[in-house]
Amino acid sequence: MAKSWVNSWADSAAGIGGDLHLDLSDASGSSGPGGRRAALTRALRDAVREGRLAPGTRLPPYRSLAADLGLARNTVADAYAELVAEGWLTARQGSGTRVAERAEPLRRAERAPRRTAGASPRARGPRHDLRQGTPDASAFPRAAWLVSYRRALQQAPNEVFGPGDPAGRVELREALTEYLARARGVRTEPGRIVICSGFAHALRLLFGQDKGGGTGGSTGGGVLRGPLAVEAYGLGFHRELLAAAGVRTVPLPLDEDGARSDLLGRERAVLLTPAHQFPTGGPLHPGRRAAVIDWARARGGAVLEDDYDGEFRYDRKPVGALQGLDPDRVIFIGSVSKSLSPAVRLGWMVLPERYVDDVLAAKGEREAWASVLDQLSLADFIVSGAYDRHVRRMRQRYRRRRDRLVAALATHAPHIEVTGVAAGLHAVLRLPPGTERSTVKAATWQGIALDGLAEFRHPDATESVMPVRDGIVVGYATPSEHAYGAALEALCGVLPPPGE
Repeated sequence: MAKSWVNSWADSAAGIGGDLHLDLSDASGSSGPGGRRAALTRALRDAVREGRLAPGTRLPPYRSLAADLGLARNTVADAYAELVAEGWLTARQGSGTRVAERAEPLRRAERAPRRTAGASPRARGPRHDLRQGTPDASAFPRAAWLVSYRRALQQAPNEVFGPGDPAGRVELREALTEYLARARGVRTEPGRIVICSGFAHALRLLFGQDKGGGTGGSTGGGVLRGPLAVEAYGLGFHRELLAAAGVRTVPLPLDEDGARSDLLGRERAVLLTPAHQFPTGGPLHPGRRAAVIDWARARGGAVLEDDYDGEFRYDRKPVGALQGLDPDRVIFIGSVSKSLSPAVRLGWMVLPERYVDDVLAAKGEREAWASVLDQLSLADFIVSGAYDRHVRRMRQRYRRRRDRLVAALATHAPHIEVTGVAAGLHAVLRLPPGTERSTVKAATWQGIALDGLAEFRHPDATESVMPVRDGIVVGYATPSEHAYGAALEALCGVLPPPGE
């Protein structure tokens, strides 16, 4: 019997709604009813096993499938009955015949042909995701966000559904003014806040595109100009974005007190993560915070403050924003990518007044990035107190996650030190010299996704000024709650033993 296509059928609850390819060729060569039934049984079983028929999918009635395949009705009924008996299908009065919920398809890696050589575990996806920078996606406050979204939508004036203001909705800017003053010590007013879609978008607005094609540090028309001092360890993506805009970045060494602000020179601006240095984990020392402000005043420069996870300090009250020391010299940049989700593409720039018009001009006449309805939802989420409640809840959860990491290391790898303060969504584990690369490789082959510290080092940071540190960056916020224990156990299994 030849390969056949079942015509599309649909069910309002769980139908396929598309064609299903069934291979009804009979390996035994029999053309009798038994051979046809065996061929159909095998074809349906294979469709479930391979994932083409998902659990819960409703199958067509006997008569419809028999007509499509040119089979007797009893042949189809017998095949269904056999698969029900085997547990592949379920049959209930009024619900029809469906694929059993426990009849799980094979994973993609099991269905795919085996490679003879060079197959990487990373290509199959990690079993344990400990990459930094992502909050627990399962903890997104769906119900509370939906309440705010509905309320914002119901109360939205008609103008909301027209072209958006590039500065952002005033409701959100007013809500942020109050929240940032209360929670982060930021001194501002709604007119000095510009809404953006996140930190990367803020950098693009501030430094623009390189129109001159040169490499001398000019941004060719951006609000700010290079060269820009950056911390010797930071996100390579940000450095690449700046390089694409023609901005030369100069690495600023780090030590136990944070960035060496005393080494700032003729740069026009400096980018810092003062509350919780990314990724090494230390706060900027109070003396150096003051020194950065003094440098900016003397130089006429700007300080960019990346407050990427400022709300999440676990051993004490979060340190206030650097911006509070001098609102006329510091550009404070934040977002909800760590506190809520990177899927909510909203961030903000708190600007010195002299930069506001230029940033708005760079953004354009209409809002093209941040959804106006999402802005109104976030404003309601903040004003209603739901944002504070969510942050407090996640602060407790992530503190427990970090405590569990520290406890697991104390038990299974006491020679491995967790560096930095108790804060944020990640931790750096200091490794014995020369073991970082092998540890990352071992983690990859065990299905653990994480990054080595070297991934974040500025390429121009010389060893004489900034010694190389071996370590791994563990994002303890990324796994779901039920998966975290297994991820910790797997992590401890790939760490280098004492003496290496």
